Amino acid sequence: MSQRIAVIDYGMGNLRSVAKAIEHVAGDAEVRVTDDHRYIGSADRVVFPGQGAARDCMAAIGEHQLNKAVLDASRNKPFLGICMGLQVLMQHSEENGGTQLLGLFHGKVRRFDGTARGDNGLPLKIPHMGWSPVDQRQSHPLWDGIADGSRFYFVHSYRVVPEDPSLVVATTDYGVRFASAIGRENLFACQFHPEKSADVGLRMLHNFVNWSP
Repeated sequence: MSQRIAVIDYGMGNLRSVAKAIEHVAGDAEVRVTDDHRYIGSADRVVFPGQGAARDCMAAIGEHQLNKAVLDASRNKPFLGICMGLQVLMQHSEENGGTQLLGLFHGKVRRFDGTARGDNGLPLKIPHMGWSPVDQRQSHPLWDGIADGSRFYFVHSYRVVPEDPSLVVATTDYGVRFASAIGRENLFACQFHPEKSADVGLRMLHNFVNWSP
């Protein structure tokens, strides 16, 4: 029987692009964009993408009653968080004057302060948008076939600051060095967008589809 992959739909983000990229690497797997709790609970693996403001995302997750489904999946099966799907795993975000998040991990989400300068001496633009190197800090199955320092595509104004440094599996420098991916047992979550990151992104998604934590 082919595996089932749930892409969690809470009404925010370009979910079809994520689903299409996964379908491209997932062989005969069933890839479903869904907010159905039963399907998410029975899926073999779960992808949690997202974009937008923290408060809007948390409100949408609540409206779809997905808090428990997300947390259960993040603890019990191969789980991939992307962009806002990483940030909301922390406790608190500075965005929107302060927003409480899902709290799976101790840590905060902080805004780039806009004071950092690039190699050309000019202020780095906020949001951080475009291709940046991702420096692998720990070995992980999702890095298989991906060279350290490979460039991935980012679009974000906020960065996660987990309290536990052992969670950090990759960092990126954008005026400040920040955690661009975290991992724990069955969970991997990244600030960059694999679905927008050409061949290295597809390789990461292929690795996730074949990952057996």
